Amino acid sequence: MRSFRNMLYISDGIQDETQGLQQALSLAEAYQSQLTVLIVYPALPETLGGYQTDWEQALVHKINEALTEAKSQLPAKTPPVIPTIHTASSPTPSTLVIQHVIREGYDLVIKQAELAQPGIGLKAIDMELLRQCPCPVWLCRPIAHAQNKVHVAVAIDAENDTQYETDLDIELLQTARQLSNACDQKLIVISCWDFPYDEIASNPFIHVPDAELQASIQATETRHIERFQALLAQSGIQGELKACHPKGLPEQCIPATIAQEGVELLVMGTVARTGIPGFIMGNTAEDIVQNTQCSILALKPKGFVSDIKPY
Repeated sequence: MRSFRNMLYISDGIQDETQGLQQALSLAEAYQSQLTVLIVYPALPETLGGYQTDWEQALVHKINEALTEAKSQLPAKTPPVIPTIHTASSPTPSTLVIQHVIREGYDLVIKQAELAQPGIGLKAIDMELLRQCPCPVWLCRPIAHAQNKVHVAVAIDAENDTQYETDLDIELLQTARQLSNACDQKLIVISCWDFPYDEIASNPFIHVPDAELQASIQATETRHIERFQALLAQSGIQGELKACHPKGLPEQCIPATIAQEGVELLVMGTVARTGIPGFIMGNTAEDIVQNTQCSILALKPKGFVSDIKPY
């Protein structure tokens, strides 16, 4: 089970980040973690280089104001989390962040999601963090409810066929259970299954009796649920749980289930079936991320190695 002790919040120092900072402060308090805020900004041109110190001070001042506002909207904690604030400039902010993570040993990156268009999609820096950041990434979107009413869901793949995917599923379940215990206590577990041969019934060259086809579909669903129950048993999680087994493709079923269940935080894995270190974000995971509107905590399997080097 993950234990987040050294968290890094990424800021651009410009947008309103109250929501993201609220989630970061709440997480840091829940895990009794250190929290660092890293403000990443474009370097000023040489002609304005004399103003860089003033610019950095202005960015720090703005983030301090945002932290004060975020804290005022959270229940009072004693002692409160006091983040450390740093600034850095780079023409490639995602690379700078990942190098910072590798060098400093952060175990969670938190960032307010940047929408590619209103209500949907993510900008390039967020997708690059999901693909290449070696530690879990928490992308914050607005959460309407108080923490004790937040709905947490986890997406797993009961049909996985490798040990590292099984291990990741178990870690996803355990991490999501821990988070849901700090929220509304109910964990929603989404595990999709599919029967990709439905069209066989209408194929004029193959005649399969309907009863035989339905029996095959039922057998597929039964096998899926058996594997799902085995994963739950391996994870050892306890507590209130709602299992959702939508039939269809994950990139369609998971966003639909999230909307139907009012999920505000989704825990998921970003794992490709190639097993190649550094190539971890599959098309299915990208489609799910791009088409959900809740906060996302994305975990990678053990042994993941980023293509980005620390220096």
